[in-house]
Amino acid sequence: MEAASRNLLSFFSMLPTCFILVIFSFTIVDAEISNSKTIGRGLKAYGQLPDRKELATPSSALFFDDNEKDIDIIATYSDASGTIRTSRVKMKDLSASWVLENPISGEPGKQKGSQVFKLKDSYQASRRSEENVEHFIDDHHWQEDEIQNRRKASWSPVKFKRQMLRQKRWDLRTVDLIRQNKEADKQMEATSAIEDLKNMDPVVNGKYSIWRRDFENPNSDSTLKLMRDQIIMAKAYANIAKSRNQIDLYSSLLRHVGDSLRVIGDANSDSELHPSSLDQAKAMGHALSFAKDRLYDCHIVARKLRAMLQSAEDNVDSLKKRSAFLIQLAAKTVPKPLHCLPLQLAADYYFHGYQSKKDLNIEKLEDPYLYHYAIFSDNVLATSVVVNSTVLHANEPEKHVFHIVTDKLNFAAMRMWFILNAPEKATVQVENIDDFKWLNSSYCSVLRQLESARVKEYYFKNHPSSLSVGSDNLKYRNPKYLSMLNHLRFYLPEVYPKLHKILFLDDDIVVQKDLTPLWDVDLNGMVNGAVETCKGSFHRFDKYLNFSNPKISENFDSNACGWAFGMNIFDLKEWRNRNITQIYHYWQDRNEDRTLWKLGTLPPGLITFYNLTYPLDRKWHVLGLGYDPALNQTEIVNAAVVHYNGNYKPWLDLAVAKYKSYWSKYVRFDNYYLKLCNLSE
Repeated sequence: MEAASRNLLSFFSMLPTCFILVIFSFTIVDAEISNSKTIGRGLKAYGQLPDRKELATPSSALFFDDNEKDIDIIATYSDASGTIRTSRVKMKDLSASWVLENPISGEPGKQKGSQVFKLKDSYQASRRSEENVEHFIDDHHWQEDEIQNRRKASWSPVKFKRQMLRQKRWDLRTVDLIRQNKEADKQMEATSAIEDLKNMDPVVNGKYSIWRRDFENPNSDSTLKLMRDQIIMAKAYANIAKSRNQIDLYSSLLRHVGDSLRVIGDANSDSELHPSSLDQAKAMGHALSFAKDRLYDCHIVARKLRAMLQSAEDNVDSLKKRSAFLIQLAAKTVPKPLHCLPLQLAADYYFHGYQSKKDLNIEKLEDPYLYHYAIFSDNVLATSVVVNSTVLHANEPEKHVFHIVTDKLNFAAMRMWFILNAPEKATVQVENIDDFKWLNSSYCSVLRQLESARVKEYYFKNHPSSLSVGSDNLKYRNPKYLSMLNHLRFYLPEVYPKLHKILFLDDDIVVQKDLTPLWDVDLNGMVNGAVETCKGSFHRFDKYLNFSNPKISENFDSNACGWAFGMNIFDLKEWRNRNITQIYHYWQDRNEDRTLWKLGTLPPGLITFYNLTYPLDRKWHVLGLGYDPALNQTEIVNAAVVHYNGNYKPWLDLAVAKYKSYWSKYVRFDNYYLKLCNLSE
């Protein structure tokens, strides 16, 4: 009984203890539940819920047991107060944006016990998260080497996709580099092949190159040059051998020179040489070597070569003078077709009685409000081109009047041509200079000089040394300087007393645009409107006038700019007011001995209109088509007037080929008289 009482007392004494343990257990469970909720709230605060995609700073380690259905996660986070807390959460409480960095491998049988994993947000992985995870692992006594091994197994779908894309880019880049390397190799092979072709020896393979001349082998004429040098040395040694009475050696060298000349012939490059040229060069080389051993003396050979050089230079100078003389002769000689044309026209003019035909539209000839042109020429074909090209480009051809003055020899032919080929709507007047009775030697200084015995002797006396004088002097023997047609331009107010303005045109020009705006140009009180020709130091007054004469140097500036005769607009009213013709006569009288300037019309024109010339725009008048083959083609096309000044006139065979079409397109080659005289393009 006593024992039973002790047991009962013991039971009742333990009952409070059990009650306290039960209460403590409920408290722990409640705390765990509370902690889980607190963790969930903390994770939500940092975006861990499924509806948020950004991760703040929490990091976690995951404990995985193969026998459990869920995963316990120990998470470290910051609560609202900033305190760092650590607690457990379940996998289901995590956001969908969380992924495993080191998932379980495909062999679950090998994964036993608890596994540790890192959780990583798929959109952001901060360094701070990794540091928190490491701190947590240290707190739970994980081994350092085990942590490093698990880091190596970290994995993410996004990271894996990026790795795949990176690998794909690497593969594409590798393929592209291989392709570029192959193309570079092909280009190097092509370049090497081109260089080999350019360096081919044309002597062996023949000159069948398809390359331009600037790609040709620079040594393509090396054999030709060698043979020519051998000929020069052979001639020098031959002269020395002859002076030393070594006749056999002299004859041998001359024979080799003749053989080399026959082999060279007209060749201009090695490919044109005879196949035996190399053999001949070798034979000549042996002969020169033998001559050198027997004759060579440095001073004698040098003296002989200098003599040969001087002789060659003298021959070149002589040929240049002959060439200049022949060019002048060809330029001033009338070709047979041009000689035939005026003869046929003149014969028909008198045969058909056109001499009695009167000019029409006489009232237009003196109307100062129309557009008047002055053309002084004895060349029928050239004058027709000037008229045709001007009328063709005129906006109102019925207002254009052409005053043509020629000499007595060509008057009938010129008038006949324009009777039969009158330009549409425009008016043409043809006059004979011999009908100007006021133009006599008592009034005209230049006419008096042209009739003097001194000028006649200069032109008509036989000059055996004509070829010995320079080309500059030869051109002043041109017969045109004897013609008053060339000097009539200084008497325009007397020829056309009722006109106010007139445009003077040479017969070697071509009009390409409407010229009527020239009548509206304000000359600012000047008499002559012309295009200036000076560029740099060229074509200034000192080129045309003798400034060593005090009469010139005291009155004119040597650097004054020259201008062109050939297309000039003259204000005849201002001309009369300033008495320009008398200025011309004054200076012409002082040049009777031709000491102020040589013959011609430009020098006296520069003097007469000194400080009285208004410069026109250069586009009105482009010069040089008769002597300069390197003019700017664009300037020619855009010019209102192009001028064939110089020896290479467009109607001669001497004409520059690329300029001839600007003139020939205004020639009516289907005309009866042109066909009769065999005039063709």
